[in-house]
Amino acid sequence: MIKGLHHNAYRCRDSEETRKFYEDFLGLPLVNAFKIETTMTGRGTGAGVLHSFYRLDDGSCLAFFEAPDMPFEFKEQHDFDLHIALEVEPAAIDKMLAKGRAAGHEVRGPSDHKFIRSIYFRDPNGYVIELAAKVPGKESAMDPSKNRSREILNDWQASKGSKKAA
Repeated sequence: MIKGLHHNAYRCRDSEETRKFYEDFLGLPLVNAFKIETTMTGRGTGAGVLHSFYRLDDGSCLAFFEAPDMPFEFKEQHDFDLHIALEVEPAAIDKMLAKGRAAGHEVRGPSDHKFIRSIYFRDPNGYVIELAAKVPGKESAMDPSKNRSREILNDWQASKGSKKAA
C-alpha cells in the first residue's frame, strides 16, 4: 500500500536562507514553492505561508514551511530529538566535510557506525543534517532476518518495565 516517502516537512525561519543551504550547499534542487493563504480544509494562515520542496535523487523531497505569523520555537536540535539523514556515495563524505568546513558550517565527523559512515551539519533552522554512506559488506545491519532487531526491541521494552517496577 505505501509506495515510499513523498516528503517530510519542517518549519523554517527564512525560505531563502533555507534554499541556500539545501540547494546551493547540499545540491538538492528547489522543485516547487507556493504560497498558502487558506489551507485546502479552509483554515486561514494569516499573512500566508510559503511551502517549498527540495528533491532527492529518488524523487522524494524535503519540504519547508515559512510561517512568519505562526509562533514556533526554533532551537538547535539534539541528534536524538531530530535529525535528517540523507544517503550519499562513500566518496561524498570527505568532499562534503571539506566543503562544509570551507563554508564555515558547523560540521561533525566522520563517525564510523560500522554499517554507515556519517558526517553532520546544522542547517539554518537548527536541524541536524546527517550525510550517511553505506559501508560495503555491512548490508545485513538493516536486514531484520539477520540483525535481531525485534529481539533487541523486545528486550529493551522488558528492561524498561523491570526498571519501573523496581
